[in-house]
Amino acid sequence: MFIKIYSQNPNQKDILKAVKILEKGGIIIYPTDTVYGIGCDIYNQKGIEQISKIKNIKPGKANFSFICYDISHVSEFTKPVDNDIFKMMKKNLPGPFTFILKANNKVPKFFKSKKNTVGIRIPDNNIIREIVKELGHPILTTSLKDDDEIIEYTTDPELINEKFKDKVDLIIDGGYGGNIASTIVDCSNNEIKIIREGKGELI
Repeated sequence: MFIKIYSQNPNQKDILKAVKILEKGGIIIYPTDTVYGIGCDIYNQKGIEQISKIKNIKPGKANFSFICYDISHVSEFTKPVDNDIFKMMKKNLPGPFTFILKANNKVPKFFKSKKNTVGIRIPDNNIIREIVKELGHPILTTSLKDDDEIIEYTTDPELINEKFKDKVDLIIDGGYGGNIASTIVDCSNNEIKIIREGKGELI
């Protein structure tokens, strides 16, 4: 399925279509505030295995993150952080960042790294945040990389549809995507450490 959703004012019927697909164990491709992402319900192991297959990576070796609706949503799945880090995250989210935080017991084990951390995203994009809000818990997210070495990320929804329509259950056209990934910030030791420079600049 291929549907157009406008980020400024997402159509509720279309949001609910995406939610139903996720609830049934489906895989979706969606816009974020950086590159297009591919994801499924965080509790859907079959979906996670399928995404690993599409991206040609072993599920245990994958660095999957997940998308939350807001900061309070994040705190349901992570251990408490220092006040300064919390304030910094609040200033920068929603935004083009992946924050690495200590995971708590609510995080499914295939998301946790050996260090017991998890990557968290709250993109500045109404489409995917509304889907997560309606679903009631986070979704797995990973960037939709292109095989082409020159164009690192797929940005055109029509081309994404051509390439992935037989591999996923829903592709959302939310307009052209970017080609710069999120900035990754490791806060797992209660320090702020940028481990990948991307689109976001911390304020």
